[in-house]
Amino acid sequence: MYETLYHGNNIYSIEDEIVRAFFIVGDEKALLVDSCLGGGDIVKTCESITDKRIILLNTHADDDHTGGNASFGKTLMHPAEFAWYSETSPERAARTPPEAIWEGESVDIGGAVFEIIHIPGHTPGSIALIEREQRILIAGDSVSLTPVFIFSPFRSIRAYAASMEKLLALAGDVDVVYASHGPAKVDPGQIRKQLAAARKLMAGELTGAPPPFELPALMYEYGGAAFFL
Repeated sequence: MYETLYHGNNIYSIEDEIVRAFFIVGDEKALLVDSCLGGGDIVKTCESITDKRIILLNTHADDDHTGGNASFGKTLMHPAEFAWYSETSPERAARTPPEAIWEGESVDIGGAVFEIIHIPGHTPGSIALIEREQRILIAGDSVSLTPVFIFSPFRSIRAYAASMEKLLALAGDVDVVYASHGPAKVDPGQIRKQLAAARKLMAGELTGAPPPFELPALMYEYGGAAFFL
């Protein structure tokens, strides 16, 4: 059973234990950003809010963001995520095949246009969405007050730092960042904090500590940002 919260401007979050999806209702269509863990009926939840046609888009292909994908006919995803999606969720990927969406493309739902920004690091095909009129950024797992997962062969702290530099250049156009974990609303200043912490980590200036739960990684913290690596 999901909990639905309203954030204003026709933006809803669908809360599912440790993760959330975002659902934005436009004048013509609705956009579902990620599909949570898959333990509930996310289509029914969305249809309780609107009867408009729903577009599904995944910020990346980790299981906690694609769990409800099988309830849809297709999903939009950066192609750098296709292999990870097929490897971790082969049945889901077969039932709900991904279609490519690239940086510079946009999703227009009527009254709101979300531009795609490629931000590799957390995963190779992680993306963020910026809506310039509403001055919001939906950033998946890449901007958060909780630690960002950077361990595993597919993730890269150097790519992540480069992506934060890209987002930092856009931070002046944004009033709020919507995050998938931890508090839903994050101040855009968090981008600068995460870039600073990533640079410290790459320079070897941070010491890892045991994480608060079992992981094959250490936790690195600096200035209000943290990573599992």
